[in-house]
Amino acid sequence: MKVLVIGSGGREHAIVEALSRSPKAPKIYAAPGNAGIAQLAECVAIKDTEVEKLVEFAKTNNIELTVVGPEASLAAGVVDAFRAEGLKIFGPTKAAAEIEASKDFAKRLMVKYDVPTAAYATFSDFEEALAYVRKGTLPTVLKYDGLAAGKGVVIATTMEEAEATLRDMLLDTKFGAGRVVIEEFLTGEEFSLMCFVAGNKVCPMPVAQDHKRAYDNDEGPNTGGMGAYTQLPFITEEDHAYAMEKIMQRVADAMVKEGTPFTGVLYGGLMKTPQGIKVIEFNARFGDPETEVVLPRLKSDAVDVFTAVACNEEPRAEWSDEATLGIVLASKGYPGSYDKGFVIRGTERVESKLYHMGTAMKDGELVTAGGRVMFVVASAPTLREAQAKAREDIAKIECENLFHRTDIGNKAFK
Repeated sequence: MKVLVIGSGGREHAIVEALSRSPKAPKIYAAPGNAGIAQLAECVAIKDTEVEKLVEFAKTNNIELTVVGPEASLAAGVVDAFRAEGLKIFGPTKAAAEIEASKDFAKRLMVKYDVPTAAYATFSDFEEALAYVRKGTLPTVLKYDGLAAGKGVVIATTMEEAEATLRDMLLDTKFGAGRVVIEEFLTGEEFSLMCFVAGNKVCPMPVAQDHKRAYDNDEGPNTGGMGAYTQLPFITEEDHAYAMEKIMQRVADAMVKEGTPFTGVLYGGLMKTPQGIKVIEFNARFGDPETEVVLPRLKSDAVDVFTAVACNEEPRAEWSDEATLGIVLASKGYPGSYDKGFVIRGTERVESKLYHMGTAMKDGELVTAGGRVMFVVASAPTLREAQAKAREDIAKIECENLFHRTDIGNKAFK
């Protein structure tokens, strides 16, 4: 069987690795892939948004299943293009992916179908948005209404910060011309609940918690994620049942009713607030870095699971009981500006799973090629053991321009 995975990050490395464990032993291609993915798949020099080239490659090479990783590909309409050619593909259509591509779309859907979320208002005019913030309370949450590579959300704690952010998003068009969704600030523990979705059929994955801030104790700027873990002691069975019924299933049903049925991975970014579980955001694909700690626990054949979703059939998945914990190694300076090309050594000594996020091969050596560079993911019977294993393996990697958080998973031990 021939399978194509679209994307080039740690998430795609985890998808490729899960597919490679299949008893079907598929031939895997990755477009464009990375240095780590190249150890498991044949990398193809096609960018994740070059839709026509991707379609042509799939047709020419008789690809039987394509799995989409990045949001940019979905927003570019890759699923629609593949389906138009009769090609089997795992992921939502461009219309269904609006649940991530537009924060305003997602909020309107939640209000219409009574899905618990924060109060909000949407603005395209800077002065109107600023006036609204000045009338409200701080902190306030400002979200760019569009794709911003995980960096379009700011929790403003001062009026100066709020005004500067609104200028970025509405006047200076830092992410492109758009609108801003202004939300009330919620408190509580955040967690991620990803589900395989095929229309009304919803199959949950293990819950995970991401760490967005760059530095220990949740300090520093927001990033794409500095680490994650599964086995969350603060999420009870009742919490999970509520989130599945009132949020994930309800949204899947709503998308069907709206004429844009969802297929693929629906990612619920949720928060356990004093008033109950509420939605922070939805994504239309596997989360990154959550995927890298969730998919290692998949016991079922990944080819079967992805194929079922792509064929709009009931997805079924079995998961191991082990805890997983992953720590990201990032380039110094990330999420701001950073240098690339630093040699990485010692990876062969790592016993945990090692997912490549931003690496490249240069003159026969592995080098840094992105903000988030590598992700060490350990599995163990308990979370403390997984944390200890991940830390041991991190210490084996040598590179003068990397940093990492040392407190990933600590919230579970409070």
